[in-house]
Amino acid sequence: MKKLTLFLIISLLIYSVYYDLKTGTLPISKVIAASGDNEINTHTPIPTEHFIEVKVKPGDTVLSILEQHLEGNLPVSIPTVIIDFKKLNDEMDPEKIQIGKTYKIPLYKK
Repeated sequence: MKKLTLFLIISLLIYSVYYDLKTGTLPISKVIAASGDNEINTHTPIPTEHFIEVKVKPGDTVLSILEQHLEGNLPVSIPTVIIDFKKLNDEMDPEKIQIGKTYKIPLYKK
């Protein structure tokens, strides 16, 4: 009887992990799906007057610049920042910013 109970518990655990990985258990509206170029953009476009131009210094990242300007945590998700940065900088990847160059950084209200 112990072996049968153990087998059922392990089977339930394996099925639960499989179901969670295959289907997921989070509501669709809370999930940001990003698979290559097929990103779901659920936020409104950023107005062009809501950005600052910043010259990148050694050690700067888009997120660190934004957090310094906001003096705290981001009020939006990181994928939203990435999408807005790309819109403002001719599809420039935020991971490839270069020291000494000037980029437009999106601004957000807290």
